[in-house]
Amino acid sequence: MTGSNSKEIGFEPSVNLFRKQMMKVKRSLAFLSIALLFNFALLGQETEGHGHSHYREHDSLAAHKLIFPSPTPDRIIANLTVDPAHSFAVNWRTDQQVDAGVAELAIATDGPEFLLRDVRKINAVSQKFENQNRKEPLVKATYHSVVIKDLQPNTTYIYRVGNGQEDNGYWSEWFQFTTAHTDMEEPFSFIYFGDAQNNVKSLWSRVIRSSFRQFPEVDFMLHAGDLINDRDANLEWGEWFHAGSFIHATVPSIMTPGNHEYRDGILTSLWRPQFTLPDNGPIDELKETCYAIDYQDMKLISIDAEGFNESLAAREAQVKWLDSVLQSNTKKWTTITMHYPIYSTAKGRDNKELREALKPLMDKYGVDLVLQGHDHTYARGYVKNEGKGLTVVKDAGTIYAVSVSGPKMYESKDQEWMVRRGEYTQLFQIITVSENSIKYGAYTPIGTLYDAFELVKKNGKKKLINKVPKSSVRLKKNLVAPE
Repeated sequence: MTGSNSKEIGFEPSVNLFRKQMMKVKRSLAFLSIALLFNFALLGQETEGHGHSHYREHDSLAAHKLIFPSPTPDRIIANLTVDPAHSFAVNWRTDQQVDAGVAELAIATDGPEFLLRDVRKINAVSQKFENQNRKEPLVKATYHSVVIKDLQPNTTYIYRVGNGQEDNGYWSEWFQFTTAHTDMEEPFSFIYFGDAQNNVKSLWSRVIRSSFRQFPEVDFMLHAGDLINDRDANLEWGEWFHAGSFIHATVPSIMTPGNHEYRDGILTSLWRPQFTLPDNGPIDELKETCYAIDYQDMKLISIDAEGFNESLAAREAQVKWLDSVLQSNTKKWTTITMHYPIYSTAKGRDNKELREALKPLMDKYGVDLVLQGHDHTYARGYVKNEGKGLTVVKDAGTIYAVSVSGPKMYESKDQEWMVRRGEYTQLFQIITVSENSIKYGAYTPIGTLYDAFELVKKNGKKKLINKVPKSSVRLKKNLVAPE
């Protein structure tokens, strides 16, 4: 009896404690299993080289809508040209029953009276095209592209695209866009996205949509490569266009290719049909992947980092070309975008040859910003930081940023050049350029300010002001970039 009472009274608390601890362990393991399964699901898409979002029979209706074109324009996207104050590029896709395309354009009005005025008609360059991903059906389409010229600066236009037939015609809705200023001192803003890449429809869509909701007045968007996971997967491209929807048609984009836009050293065949980007790069091999744009008082340069790795000719041509472009640059601000980082942030990665070839030019010509992707982490800093973490820095040199907007995440490695480092966080960056400063803010999809700085340049002197938030700061509606 005594022994029984001893067991009940003396050991029961320990047993209960043990049971509670085991329950906690089980819950932790369950959570870890879910997290691992989610990451394996993402990483699993990279098997067989680059992987796929497969065309599944049980999801054929939804997939069909994303993959196959119809007579009505889809995948409509606007791109910046070399002269954004006076011209504008737009691309779209139809099925092959549509042989030719037309864009109609007018100056936007308060009501529909623009329809009663002169509406310009511009014939598209149209090409029939077909491609087939390894695990998708053959897709036949007609791709249409238009470069609209002779526009007025700082003017809001309205446009639509279609087959040109008024009766029984197939047309898009009317979209608005505004041309750039010619006043070099006028502020402008753009959004910078790191890799979208995986689960684009389900998990990246909220990032681009949140960025537009929070900052609807931006002038353009910049994508730092790996827009999708598998270069020629029509389902994945369909998801990317679906995620951005009308935003792609109203806010011009520029993009630099990542390694997932390539396979076996070859750029996706869909790149040039579905985008119209500047072709002022060094060689034909780099057409519309390596280029330069003058946007008001900023020189904006795309380097094809995967092309740099894949081809010695492309490497040598880009280095020589970049030297020439930077040497002749008359703009106050200079920004370079490329997919591979000069300073890698993820564990076990380094782009030594890229850094040794390009960083000396960035230092020599005083490049202000380098916007990159690939590492699926976040980091921002400058070489002279050396772990000091100063708030105000004179002559900081080039500011490097690596970011990720999609759900695929890696671990990062702390380095002295980093002012701000982060993992497992989807982000977009709003960058505002004015006469004497660049203001930068990195935000999460729910509006949390994650990182911020200001770069001030006056009288030939440059100063960095770090504004890393001490705690999470949620955006309120209609706020602009951080002061």
